[in-house]
Amino acid sequence: MNIRREEINVVWFKRDLRLQDNEAIQNALLTKKPVLFLYVFENSLLEDPHYNIRHWNFIKESIQELNDDLTAFNTKILTVTSEVITVFNQLQNFYKIDTVFSHQETGLLKTYNRDKDFARYCRNNSINWVENNNNGVLRGLLNRHDWLEKWENFMYKPQIKNDFKNRNLISEDEITTIENHFIVTDLETPKEAKFQKGGSKMGWRYANSFFEERYKNYMNHISKPALSRKSCSRLSPYIAWGNLSIRQVYQKAIMLKNDENKRQLGAFVSRLRWQAHFIQKFEMEHTMEEASINKGYHKLKKNISTKYQKAWREGKTGFPIIDASMRCLSETGYLNFRMRSMLASFFTHILWQPWQDSSHHLSQLFLDFEPGIHFPQLNMQSGETGINEIRVYNPIKNSLEHDEDANFIKEWVPELANLPTAFIHQPYLMTPLDEQFNNFKLGVDYPKPIVDFKSARKRATQTLWDMKKDPDVLKENYRILKTHTLLDRKKLLQNQ
Repeated sequence: MNIRREEINVVWFKRDLRLQDNEAIQNALLTKKPVLFLYVFENSLLEDPHYNIRHWNFIKESIQELNDDLTAFNTKILTVTSEVITVFNQLQNFYKIDTVFSHQETGLLKTYNRDKDFARYCRNNSINWVENNNNGVLRGLLNRHDWLEKWENFMYKPQIKNDFKNRNLISEDEITTIENHFIVTDLETPKEAKFQKGGSKMGWRYANSFFEERYKNYMNHISKPALSRKSCSRLSPYIAWGNLSIRQVYQKAIMLKNDENKRQLGAFVSRLRWQAHFIQKFEMEHTMEEASINKGYHKLKKNISTKYQKAWREGKTGFPIIDASMRCLSETGYLNFRMRSMLASFFTHILWQPWQDSSHHLSQLFLDFEPGIHFPQLNMQSGETGINEIRVYNPIKNSLEHDEDANFIKEWVPELANLPTAFIHQPYLMTPLDEQFNNFKLGVDYPKPIVDFKSARKRATQTLWDMKKDPDVLKENYRILKTHTLLDRKKLLQNQ
């Protein structure tokens, strides 16, 4: 135990699990005081229904890699399971903490309240807390009138290069000693899993293979559930958990963009902008975690069906592309954007269930769960913003257009794999004679559709269009529009 309580600074890792282009680390190293790296697996988040063991394993893999890299500098990350304030109370038995460095986190309301409690704790204990901007998302904005310009300026700033040589870092032996007074987190993870592995090195492997070759079919395959698994960047988990910064990825894309690949990489860069746009939107409208951003839709009531919700969660709705998408997401943690949107649309429109009831299940399955994307998208796909167009995805049309040969369905709904392709897309079209020829029984080997799609779609579309004319919805539209940039306004107004 350090009896004289040496004065130190702490870098508190959250969703910024990287050593480079990390401003919190840079600021800590510049102080010349001893630096302790810290990650807390917070019990309140471990128990939160938005998270799943797949998320914690990805984080553990990321920390293992960071520790491997930090070994060369005789230090490691103190990784403990507890609550943040409890950990800092314990640390103060060993050290006098001068400053805590971290990035601002646009997360769940739970993490925002934790940060407010931590800020109060720091004030009461004479600790400085320096929070850095994370990926160009700004806290405290009243509107986004010039946000895009600020974001692009942030993207073009030089990346931060951290040098750990000859730095004053708390030694690995010292950290091992104080670990005896904490609940140290076991960083072991399953060796065999179908999920992408965490860590910056793995993130760069995906990035390099994308920018060198895979991007060539980006726009051609982006909507296809099977082909997109190779042609899309697959960088979303590494961005969500901070293995890579948006700036690192953005500058890599801009550097490689030329006339030959302008369309493909231009489309990719635009999606990086939209990713930040939605996170900024959530930062400013955090209430959408639980309720529709347009308060006029709070009066929209839907009858909850546990039967429908269970069938949707288990991939047994009787709509093959829906079931294949859900099963794939459940097993691998990844699904392309169109199929994600279709799952949410099907739940809220065709099954006519409140989007809030889909939130926990989907967030647990998305390996790249990012609150700033998750909640705005659920609002959009449910049609409850009042501004965006009402888009009710047709699973049959999407199946025929984007999985023409039914290869994706065959892989994830193998009970349909031996049927003729036309019946794989729509098994309910089989006559009794077709079933006999194919040794297949609908309702036994595979479920019948749990709802009639045409009537369900008509009901959802009509109800939501009627709601768009509601005075309370229109009033909220005006309020929401005031927070958008001029560019956003034009696009949103075109969708009305």
